Amino acid sequence: MTSYSLDQTDQKILGLLVKNARMPFLEIARECGVSGAAIHQRVKKLESNGVITGSRLLVKPQALGLNVCAYVSVALAEANKYPQVIDAFKKIPEIVECHFVTGRYALLVKLYCFNHDHLMEILLNTIQKIPYVQSTETQISLDQAIERQVWVKGYQSTSFQSSVQDEIAED
Repeated sequence: MTSYSLDQTDQKILGLLVKNARMPFLEIARECGVSGAAIHQRVKKLESNGVITGSRLLVKPQALGLNVCAYVSVALAEANKYPQVIDAFKKIPEIVECHFVTGRYALLVKLYCFNHDHLMEILLNTIQKIPYVQSTETQISLDQAIERQVWVKGYQSTSFQSSVQDEIAED
């Protein structure tokens, strides 16, 4: 395993890309005061070390009529059946996130539904019928006050372990 540290330029690149994943490398280069080739190399290095895992287009759920966002805490009858429950969750398109968590419940699921009837249908006839799901507790989001990516600016020392065998040479 190799160790990789993010310097201030890497942090600035990440900050710009988090704000706009489609920002041209030449524009990023101007902002960072380096060449376009250096930005290209650094982004490739960030990708190969697993810092950047891709870019995506974000769609507002409400634009599709998905007006109810809910968080469902799920208790399992048998904790070791977690993989089977996750496999079942992957088949439910309304579920957009699932986290294995500490505390009273084993799983925390985020889902979007068209309305409260749709949510009730998913809860009663889908999630609660999955084997090993013992109980659920649902919270409905009334407003999303903050939506952002991981904060990448201002960390004094950012380093992590990478299993990448071939590192790209420094700039």
